[in-house]
Amino acid sequence: MDGTAPGRQEAEITAGVRIEPGRSYGFFTDTTLCIGCKACEVACKEWNGLPADNVALTGHSYDNTGRLGAHTWRHVTFLERDARATEMPPYQSGWLMMSDVCKHCDPAPCLEACPTGALFRTEFDTVVVQQDICNGCGYCVPACPFGVVELAKEDGKAHKCTLCYDRLKGGLEPACAKACPTDSIQFGVVEDLVGRAEGRVAKLKEQGQANAYLYGTPGGPGATGGLRRLNAFFLLTDRPERYNLPPAPSRPARNARPAFLAGLATMAGLAVAAAIIGVGRR
Repeated sequence: MDGTAPGRQEAEITAGVRIEPGRSYGFFTDTTLCIGCKACEVACKEWNGLPADNVALTGHSYDNTGRLGAHTWRHVTFLERDARATEMPPYQSGWLMMSDVCKHCDPAPCLEACPTGALFRTEFDTVVVQQDICNGCGYCVPACPFGVVELAKEDGKAHKCTLCYDRLKGGLEPACAKACPTDSIQFGVVEDLVGRAEGRVAKLKEQGQANAYLYGTPGGPGATGGLRRLNAFFLLTDRPERYNLPPAPSRPARNARPAFLAGLATMAGLAVAAAIIGVGRR
């Protein structure tokens, strides 16, 4: 069913969300609910036809994909903390787990760096790469403060999560969120997700999890350095660095104007110095 057609969409049944152009959609990932099953990774690869990265464990915990990349658009982090069960509160775990993904930033540094228009913001406020327009320049790769975008060796083009753009257009919930058995990955309208996430943080703190906070919501950690918000944001219980997230990400584009003005000032200074030397030789 087309996302704009009348009638009930599948996403309304599976996620309680009606998908309509002109609204902002994203993910709220609650790391306290993640069990590390990797159903999201498998669903993402199956739907998008992505090849396997590694078929053996890396040796770094229970992980085989290692990180986000051109062929891995969802990656589950496994981090075992140095904690003994006898020293922890009841029903707590020594593991930190998080399903990482492209943040679909607002604004998006990768999109700002793209010289060809291959990266664009969709009618659902998500960021997508058009491989038929991408020239493989790689400017988007260092522009991303989260290390999400990667050039594939096979075609030399940039690849990353599309937030299942094709599924959204059909009124379907993204594959990863639909496959998540614990609702650690929740899909919906970003504003609604933020309200839901704030309620979840409050509930966790009532239950004794004083370290719970949101990463990527407006005015909070992760939404820094010119980033207003992350359309895919997270509930964390430890420092961002523990989850391989930067504590204070920033947009490289915000440095362009100061750098440009500094360059002009340098050139002007050199021109004045050359003029003075020329006058002195006459």
